[in-house]
Amino acid sequence: MKYLFLVLSLLFLSCDKDTPNAQSLRGSAIGTTYSIKYFSEDYILMGSEIDSILKDINLSMSTYMPESDISRINSGELVVVDQNFQKVFKASKRIYEDTQGYFDPSVGLLVNAYGFGPLGYSEDVTEKQIDSLFQFVGFNHIQLSEDAQVASSLPVFYLDFNAIAKGYTVDVFGEYLHSKGVNNYLVEIGGEVRVKGKNLEKASPWKVGIELPVANNSRELMYGIQLKNESLATSGNYRKFRSDSLSGKKYVHTINPNTGQSQKTDILSASVITTTCADADAYATAFMAMGFEKSIQFIEKQNAIKVIFIYSDSEGNQKTYISPELQSSVEEF
Repeated sequence: MKYLFLVLSLLFLSCDKDTPNAQSLRGSAIGTTYSIKYFSEDYILMGSEIDSILKDINLSMSTYMPESDISRINSGELVVVDQNFQKVFKASKRIYEDTQGYFDPSVGLLVNAYGFGPLGYSEDVTEKQIDSLFQFVGFNHIQLSEDAQVASSLPVFYLDFNAIAKGYTVDVFGEYLHSKGVNNYLVEIGGEVRVKGKNLEKASPWKVGIELPVANNSRELMYGIQLKNESLATSGNYRKFRSDSLSGKKYVHTINPNTGQSQKTDILSASVITTTCADADAYATAFMAMGFEKSIQFIEKQNAIKVIFIYSDSEGNQKTYISPELQSSVEEF
């Protein structure tokens, strides 16, 4: 899951006294934090409902829980997976094919080898080790059967949905609120956002901020953007990396599934705006691996994806690309 955070330009409070039907909740979820703000005349989202949803998703797809379905599958067990897993698997397969493998949940073995998985960093990785693991990467070799079991022609594989699961969780909460008759909400988990309707307190569209991509812990905003019944996810490498203790080589969190390499790209941060947060999450990851030029070529063929790329040009200058459709919705700070 991403470690670049969107900073909401909303002030979340436990109770919004000036607007009787405004409700806000904050807490911890899937290794990060969440913020939910919504407006409703007669529905109150309870903490127990949030906990129940998060528990189901974690038991399905958390690689950090040995008892989860995905951990059991990665250990070689045959598991009948739930609807959450099936939906994420199918979305992942669609985006894997759409991006020609730049988004690939089977890259988990390499994620672990580079020290970015559940076990963290244990020893310096060698090119020989990466090459030996790379042969077991390829989501095209992994299928979901009609009886909801994962099957593969690979003798060993390791699924990791962390690059889509957080966005999917945002979608689940958004759809849950919608099912309760809530038509104006903002759901944010670890920087992934989905909105519907408006911020009724301000009688305006929901607005979030995109941070300046710097390696320190400052949270300086670079852009503000209005969202209208959309989702937004951002991916970046500048805060998630480690250095080899022997060679000093820096390994970044983005791994190119087509080469197996931990890849430093010219995109510093990729913000994706589209309908579902799961899609935005996955495409943001894919674009980091693609790099700027390939990503632009890809986007030009799409109608439903809008982006804000902060990138370095050939001379090392920081620049920004904003999809034409977003120009009127973006404010520079």
